[in-house]
Amino acid sequence: MNIIVCIKQVPDTTDIKIDPETNTLIREGVESIINPFDLYAIEEAIRLKEKYGGKITAISMGPPQVEKALREAVAIGIDEILLLTDRKFAGADTWVTSLTLSEAVKKLGDYDLLLFGQQAIDGDTAQVGPGVATHLGIPQTAFVKKIESVENNKIIVQRLMEDGYDRIEMTLPAAITVVKEINEPRLPSLRGKRNAKKVELKSWNADDLQLEEDNIGLNGSPTQVIKIFSPELKKDGEKHELPSEELVEILYNKLKELGK
Repeated sequence: MNIIVCIKQVPDTTDIKIDPETNTLIREGVESIINPFDLYAIEEAIRLKEKYGGKITAISMGPPQVEKALREAVAIGIDEILLLTDRKFAGADTWVTSLTLSEAVKKLGDYDLLLFGQQAIDGDTAQVGPGVATHLGIPQTAFVKKIESVENNKIIVQRLMEDGYDRIEMTLPAAITVVKEINEPRLPSLRGKRNAKKVELKSWNADDLQLEEDNIGLNGSPTQVIKIFSPELKKDGEKHELPSEELVEILYNKLKELGK
């Protein structure tokens, strides 16, 4: 079973700086980590390999320093790593990111399953996994809490819902995004750390993927960020410990004062 895990390197800080010209994150000089949700995707890929055999390839798009995150993935248990890096990729929104990753998947060729974390903590859109599946034209399910089985060229998963879960069957190849309820990620092993130092890093740019400059990065992104700002913190408030009838009356009068 050949599995591809798409991971992202994200800033390991709440002190995020924004480029005022492009309204994109400034990543230079900021300590970065593997997106925490992607660790669950990595763990699930390893468990599937342990059960069904095969290999796992991790793909990430970003600047050269993303190599660190990819090698950390090898230390955990990933077999092969691919970095998509090109200054032309900078500023990509979720649609363009999905397109770029999908072209890399096509170029890699043989695969059975694509795995993604639920979402990235620096964007929280949860759009890239489904977007890649859409560009590839393959079945996809988001918010997967359990993989029940993979057999006869089909996969059965449980999709987390507010009131329980849906049980879904898909034909392979397919794509899924996983939630943190699916497993408990393992730590890097000593053998894995040794492998991480010597594993070959494949690196592809826009030319390797035969992508035109108008379709990638900031130029190709249909989503444009107009303004980014920190929300104003308001700490004023009132505390009342009264019977519910009196509390309702106080709330009613307060809303009336505010013109609500």
